[in-house]
Amino acid sequence: MFADTGYNAQQTYGAAAGNGLRLEVVRRNPHAIGFEVIKRRWVVERTFSWLGRNRRLAKDFENVASTLLAFVTLAAIQFGIRRPARS
Repeated sequence: MFADTGYNAQQTYGAAAGNGLRLEVVRRNPHAIGFEVIKRRWVVERTFSWLGRNRRLAKDFENVASTLLAFVTLAAIQFGIRRPARS
């Protein structure tokens, strides 16, 4: 699973490991100067963009983590249903 550097916390690694996932945080090269294309960053940004298309996930409306998880799950199901339909 890929994550943005904003998710670089021990709790995130622990939660991923607890669910049987391997977390890879996409980082920028510390020696880079100026703009640099970051490997696999587009996957993270594309996923955030897809989630942002859903009204309930466009802003941080949810206060309860289980409700947020439910809406992210519903959005992922929606992506999975729509993608094969386009092919």
